[in-house]
Amino acid sequence: MVSLLPNLSSPISRLSLLWRPSLHFTIKSTTKLQFQLHEKAVKPQWFKSFSPYCSVSNLSMGQTQKQMLVENENLVVLGIETSCDDTAAAVVNSNGEILSQVISSQAELLARYGGVAPKMAEEAHALVIDQVVQEALDKANLTERDLTAVAVTIGPGLSLCLRIGVRKARKVAGSHNLPLVGVHHMEAHTLVARLVERELQFPFMALLVSGGHNLLILARDLGDYIQLGTTIDDAIGEAYDKTAKWLGLDMRRSGGPAVEELAREGDAKSVKFKVPMKQHKDCNFSYAGLKTQVRLAIEAKRINAEISLASASDEERQARADIAASFQRVAVLHLEEKCERAIEWALNIEPSINHLVVSGGVASNKYVRARLDEVVNRKGLKLVCPPPSLCTDNGVMVAWTGIEHFRLGRFDLPPPVNEPEDAVLDLRPRWPLGEEYAEGKSEARSMRTARMHPSLTSLIKASIK
Repeated sequence: MVSLLPNLSSPISRLSLLWRPSLHFTIKSTTKLQFQLHEKAVKPQWFKSFSPYCSVSNLSMGQTQKQMLVENENLVVLGIETSCDDTAAAVVNSNGEILSQVISSQAELLARYGGVAPKMAEEAHALVIDQVVQEALDKANLTERDLTAVAVTIGPGLSLCLRIGVRKARKVAGSHNLPLVGVHHMEAHTLVARLVERELQFPFMALLVSGGHNLLILARDLGDYIQLGTTIDDAIGEAYDKTAKWLGLDMRRSGGPAVEELAREGDAKSVKFKVPMKQHKDCNFSYAGLKTQVRLAIEAKRINAEISLASASDEERQARADIAASFQRVAVLHLEEKCERAIEWALNIEPSINHLVVSGGVASNKYVRARLDEVVNRKGLKLVCPPPSLCTDNGVMVAWTGIEHFRLGRFDLPPPVNEPEDAVLDLRPRWPLGEEYAEGKSEARSMRTARMHPSLTSLIKASIK
């Protein structure tokens, strides 16, 4: 076995990889897979593992280093997503048709625990994963034999939750001899915009905003991303959730929609919250301080979260609405300021950029979209937002990202049919998407770097070399 990355630093070689078969098995599987794909009229020139740093056979390394070309565009991919609190699956074809989409929400758990409880979320995934995947196939009027490949989120996310989806994906792929595509969750949020807006070409910018992530990237090509900014502590979605919880709002729809709805009744300038990180001339985000400001304002007004909004007096309801509106104004103003700077940086690197993609759960917020639309108009760009059903975590974005990478030969061979229960799975809870832009490095960064996987971009570039 020959490593694709012989010159990279040792931490990469210590990463937990997918269970790998022997050289003999790899060659046999390649032959079998070629026959199977030929039966489906998909004729690859050669096979290359999607995992950019995994070992491949000497046979593969001896081939001319070209990316696989798929002559037949009729690809059908099952996508599985379990990175956090929703169990999702979808079937999508390479024409961009969504053949099915199924999501099992954990809204009741969110309401009960006031947020995501990893162990409870894992158990909820395990209970419904088989049903969700089967329903996705049934709604598409397909069986596993009709699939070209299986795509699954392998990171970033909660490892307990990721494990459920990866195990299911490997079981389906192994049982039906299907290639497997490991997907980066944040790349999937980015690329789903290319399914919605088929004219969206590289390079473009993306702002990814969710409960766990704030990320500003320059997408130069598929698998080639520059990170312009990220969160140094809490993401905007986390701030929305905590604000909703402290205000005693209904968490069954998650905190974002609840705060947005209440904010429409409030005065957005009634509470003087400070915009985070005004002194930092970078594109990074911080919401921990704003959360503290909100909590103190709620305590000062003696708002009791145990009393539901429906039971609150008119005066207290107005106080809650004012805090919600003031929080939202400043939270989004923070996004606006960082986006403006990031657009300037991106245009210096790639002057041909003309789109900003905004995706992730918080991108469903109408106020967020409206404010960012003003920003891109001032900069002469066009805003691209997937519909709300594709902004929150879903299987469609995973399946589509799988299709995009499969076209370039980035996939793994089928797993063993009877894979051991204790097989080491390739889970990447902390997995950067792109390489950090030099001017964007922040001394305020407090995120831990231990146990962080090399970025998707660096691994793909290294495998190409």
